[in-house]
Amino acid sequence: MTSSPSRRAILRGKVNARPHPRPIGALAPMAFEDACSQCGDCARACPEEIILRDAEGFPVLDARTGACTFCGACTEACETGALIAGQPFPWRAAAEPNCLSLKGVQCRACEDQCDASAIRFRLMPGGSAQPLFDDAACTGCGACVAPCPAGAIALHPFNPTEPAQC
Repeated sequence: MTSSPSRRAILRGKVNARPHPRPIGALAPMAFEDACSQCGDCARACPEEIILRDAEGFPVLDARTGACTFCGACTEACETGALIAGQPFPWRAAAEPNCLSLKGVQCRACEDQCDASAIRFRLMPGGSAQPLFDDAACTGCGACVAPCPAGAIALHPFNPTEPAQC
């Protein structure tokens, strides 16, 4: 899954900076940054308290503290139009190389937390298991991120037109 850096990232010399998920209903990156007033209403409205500010003051989802329930409180609170109900959420969970299961340690914490059943494990030679994430089933809620003892699960930009990564 690849994504091109935003105009703002290029101008600030942060071409390789990892993008962070915006709240549910966020416009496309440039339009979002133009429309968002950084007022913090979305963060105050979030009952899960998972909306924080990035280094530039824009709201981002932090799944390391909890999962998004897609309640829509953030979009309702946004008066600038930077968050609009019904926008697709273009983020999906994936395992990083430091995943314990990829290192041969038995761990399925992410699978246990996934209500959408989007994570399964494929047994590999040698007895280890490889986590597989079903992008079609994954909602991007982030419930699998916080319980990972290695911090190896992260939300990544998702483009449904790209071929699936298994």
